[in-house]
Amino acid sequence: MRWFITGTAGFIGFHLARRLLADGHTVVGYDGMTDYYDPALKAARHALLARTNAFTATEAMLEDEDRLRRAMEDATPDVIVHLAGQAGVRHSIDNPRAYVDANLVGSFNVLEIAKDLKPRHLLIASTSSVYGGNEIMPFRETDRTDWPVSLYAATKKAVEAMSHSHAHLWGVPTTCFRFFTVYGPWGRPDMALFKFVAAALEGRPIEIYGNGEMKRDFTYVEDLVEGIVRLAEVVPVVGRPIVAEGVEDTLSPVAPWRVVNIAGGAPVDLMDFVAAIEAALDRPVARTMLPMQPGDVRATWADHRLLEAATGHRPATPVKDGVAAFVAWYRDHYGA
Repeated sequence: MRWFITGTAGFIGFHLARRLLADGHTVVGYDGMTDYYDPALKAARHALLARTNAFTATEAMLEDEDRLRRAMEDATPDVIVHLAGQAGVRHSIDNPRAYVDANLVGSFNVLEIAKDLKPRHLLIASTSSVYGGNEIMPFRETDRTDWPVSLYAATKKAVEAMSHSHAHLWGVPTTCFRFFTVYGPWGRPDMALFKFVAAALEGRPIEIYGNGEMKRDFTYVEDLVEGIVRLAEVVPVVGRPIVAEGVEDTLSPVAPWRVVNIAGGAPVDLMDFVAAIEAALDRPVARTMLPMQPGDVRATWADHRLLEAATGHRPATPVKDGVAAFVAWYRDHYGA
């Protein structure tokens, strides 16, 4: 099949593209190569993908509707996966305009073009951050998501709503998936694992927010990719819900649209995550304990049952194994 993926120079988009290429698919990528973090890391990811003739990419912004339309029309995709956008909870406090431009305007452009191309399936990245101030866990896809605590979360919730209206009006089968703390090799430098390992190897203390009293439903990136690949085959059809004991499908009654959590449903204490880093590095790590940051939540925990019922897949890579894989990649890539 032919896949069009936005964000192929990004962490998740790179891993998804690499998996699809290995499976024999054709992948057309699109990425703005912004300087939110080191563009050299993004270029290195694209360079690896470009080793096969089955991959091509356009480097341009989502907000550039003409470039995006030309790239998507030329790709004639069977499946579109929209992963690109401005990420990061804390950055949305300092630079909110980037989130409006990329996540709202850029995603609107993707939706408008998809309605004309009518792919077999449109898949869109959302985030666990949409659960915001919810306190009842695990987070179920049917929970209300009306209390975002960051602009990042608010824009992602808006994209979910926009995609539902487009699916209703234009009939494009659409699945939104909510990621939960994705980590692994080639990860983003702004994320905790990358920052912790870099600091530890440079002899600096790591900064632990929330005084370490936080939990995250960590999801290894290859488990996430497996979930996306399998969900691509589960095309929403109005009137055909997923039926399984204890599962409430999110299939819309008026549109070929659903939303699915992708996570293992096993929250890990932040300090246990730090311990896994110490084990992988084979050294203790100095720590600076800090209070919660604005926009952060104290815990995330996914109800994974809809994903498992739909695909037969549940992310299950142990944190110690995933962290060790990241540390091995970091040492190799940076010669540390």
